[in-house]
This record gives sequence, C-alpha cells and structure tokens, in this order.
Amino acid sequence: MNTKSDLNNYNDNSCENTDEKNESSVQQQLDEAEIIEETGGVRSQNAKHLIHCLNIIGQVEGHDVLPVQNKTTKYEHIMPALVAIEQDRSIEGLLILLNTVGGDVEAGLAIAEMIAGMRTPTVTLVVGGGHSIGVPLAVSARYSMIVPSASMTIHPVRTNGIVLGVPQTMTYLSQIQDRITGFVAKHSNINEDKFISLMHSTESMTTDLGTIITGNEAVELGIIDEIGSLSNALEKLYSMIENEEVRYSDNKTQA
Repeated sequence: MNTKSDLNNYNDNSCENTDEKNESSVQQQLDEAEIIEETGGVRSQNAKHLIHCLNIIGQVEGHDVLPVQNKTTKYEHIMPALVAIEQDRSIEGLLILLNTVGGDVEAGLAIAEMIAGMRTPTVTLVVGGGHSIGVPLAVSARYSMIVPSASMTIHPVRTNGIVLGVPQTMTYLSQIQDRITGFVAKHSNINEDKFISLMHSTESMTTDLGTIITGNEAVELGIIDEIGSLSNALEKLYSMIENEEVRYSDNKTQA
C-alpha cells in the first residue's frame, strides 16, 4: 500500500521525466533546424524507407564568398554531407531537390562528380530551375526528374572581372566547357553535338548565347529522364532501394 509520501515522490519523478523528454524533443527540433539551415539537408524518420533530402538552391558558391543577400549553396557544406550520407548505412536513398541559377563551375562539377560516384540510390528533382551548372547537377544522380513548370538554361561558360586577352584564356575556357559537355553527355541521353548546338544557339536569348528549355523539352532532348513530381521521385527511390543489392557487406574473407 502506497503512502502519501510515496505517491508524491512518484508524481515528482513522473513530472521530471516528462520535462526531460520535452526538453530533449525541443533540443532535437532545434538541432534539426540548424542542420537544415547550414547544409540544406533533412531526413524523415517515420517513412517507408529512410530518405535523406538535400537541397541545392540559389547560387552554387565556390572559392569566392558571395554577398550576404544572395541565397547560396556552399560546396564546403554539401561535399562533406555527401560523404556522411554515403557512409551512413541507415540512409537508404538520397533525394536531391534542385532550384538553382548556377554558380561556380568547378564547385558545381565537384558536387556533381561526387553524387555520380555514390553507391547510395540517388534521384534528382528539378523544381523551379536547373540553370547553367545546374544542368550537370541535375543529371548526376542515377535517375533525374523535372516538374513540368521548371526550366533549364544551357549556355557557354563565361567569366567576369579582369580577363587576360590571350589565346591561353580561351583555351582554358574551352577546356572547362569540354568537361561540362562530357559530363552531361555521359550521365544523360543527349549527345555532345546536340548539347553544344543548344549551348551556342542565338535564337532563344536576346543578349546571350544559349537555350532555355522547359521541363517537357528537357525530357524530349534526353537531358532529364522523366517528368515527375515529389511523389514520383520518392516512389522511384523506393523502387530503387527495394531492388538494390546491399551497399556494403560486413562479411570478411577468411584466410
């Protein structure tokens, strides 16, 4: 038979446990919010499969720091995040949401190469825009999707600031262009000649070379695999996960 003192102690302990749980839940939410703000990544714990969602938005920031008013995706945040995702065995798939105006070419290509080299099932979904260096990023995953209202801008590499007017400068820019063209052709269904013709078109943009294409056109040209929405992208990831071989094995070869 419980005494009044025992009952009071039980109530006090119960309240303390509840307070601790509440504080833990609040701290967890704050930690998740900080991760989203810093890296643009979030994962859902209560889902059919554990999917990590990674955002590449605004302008891809490379070696130069952009003005504070610019919405940016920092490559020094994305690259280690990709390493962590690839190593984490609890993460079954990676969904990459793209809405970018482009940015630093080398930083964008570095991120694209890392995504292309992952064993984790990956799907990209272009929402809004996948412009400039966003094109290699969009095709870097195993499967790419785009919403019908999104657009993509394909244009030659350009630079700003002081430029040396020597043949070597043009050769350097041409080499960068070849790297982008080769990557896109390798990871999509468009050939290099067609991609270059879109890049050098003078019919689409009034003050620049290049082509602006819609979501449907991106699929018709073979740059993107499929028109789709968020639910389609997740279903594709689920299918890939369920048909995927084990990424890493703990079995060790016996001598």
